Amino acid sequence: MADGKPGKKVLIVEDDRFISEMYARSLKQAGYEVDEVITGPEGYSAAKNQAYDYVLLDIMIPDKTGVEVLEDLRGKDGQGLPNTRVIIMTNFEQDDPTRQAMEKLADGYLIKAEITPKRLVNIIQAFEEEPEAS
Repeated sequence: MADGKPGKKVLIVEDDRFISEMYARSLKQAGYEVDEVITGPEGYSAAKNQAYDYVLLDIMIPDKTGVEVLEDLRGKDGQGLPNTRVIIMTNFEQDDPTRQAMEKLADGYLIKAEITPKRLVNIIQAFEEEPEAS
């Protein structure tokens, strides 16, 4: 049975097709609409041109890093796309200053090796249970 809220949209920006498809399959089974792109520019364009509830953003992607995409999406004031939760996904542990800088702009920071598709769905569903900021 699908647990995701109807109409909730997720954009996956990930160049590893296996990982992207694995996450997409689990999210779709949970009731989410999912789009997948591979490069940084594609991710930025998709997120700016369509309303997504969540963007799963890999750091190491072609043509523009996930950090650059995150900074561009959030804008100079850090307030860009206020209705979209951006979750950084990486295989690489970042040094503390880099990670802290990303965490200020992102809504979540996950190490892919520690996240199963089911756990990812649970994490996204937990965001939906949080009260909206007013």
